[in-house]
Amino acid sequence: MGTLNSSDYERILFDVVGNALPDNETIPVIVCGMAGSRQGWAEAPYVEVPCCTPGLSKATHVAGTNPRLNVWILPGIKQTMPEDVMRGEETQIAGYLADHALFSGLFCLPGTHSKWVTVNEGRVASFSTFMTGELFGLLSQQSVLRHSIEVGELRTETFCQTVRTVLDNPSEQAGGLFRIRAQTLLKMQHPLDAASQLSGLLIGSELAALNLGSYPDQKIVILGADKLATAYKLALGVLGRSSEQVPVETVTLRGLQLAYQSLKENLQ
Repeated sequence: MGTLNSSDYERILFDVVGNALPDNETIPVIVCGMAGSRQGWAEAPYVEVPCCTPGLSKATHVAGTNPRLNVWILPGIKQTMPEDVMRGEETQIAGYLADHALFSGLFCLPGTHSKWVTVNEGRVASFSTFMTGELFGLLSQQSVLRHSIEVGELRTETFCQTVRTVLDNPSEQAGGLFRIRAQTLLKMQHPLDAASQLSGLLIGSELAALNLGSYPDQKIVILGADKLATAYKLALGVLGRSSEQVPVETVTLRGLQLAYQSLKENLQ
């Protein structure tokens, strides 16, 4: 998105899906996520918490030039105290709630900007965003730690030990970051261990900030089944919390299908 102007989105979308479109027919397209941001294709509105996951009723129609595409961007969710926003995650949550309508618990959505979303009986009550993934990228690629780190297989023992250290003493993160560099120089720490240590420091600090111990019986669902999502599951295990993992592609597609079905019914 950082390399696109708003006028580029329609062309790029058509480049991706054009061969699958029938001739001489207009196809409705449902979009969620950062294409609806202020710097995206067209700014879509936010629905404020507490709320149900927003769908087509508040979507933004995008006026385009390609007659074969009829594009709608789904809204995001905002929180005014403390200030926070999400785009895309609400559609993934809607996909999960489609089969768990009265779910109450906590969603973990790992990513560049990870989200923790509290849902009460199918309604989004509150959420928090952490720039953990972006910080990992910046520190591992652009800081002095880039000389120590090799991103690859997670060293589970190193990761879990670091998470435990941060959970026991959240202030450990500040000094722990440069210690990764020092351990490389003085102890020849393996680059994969260094990467796992950095991940443990950042994810451990995230969990410490959430104060999950105050809600020991709250169900936790991780929307993701990749290596990053598995790291969050491991970190929660260090905290003594069990969690369910759901493939994020499945719930994303389900959420988009719900909105698409609603659009088709409205267009009939």
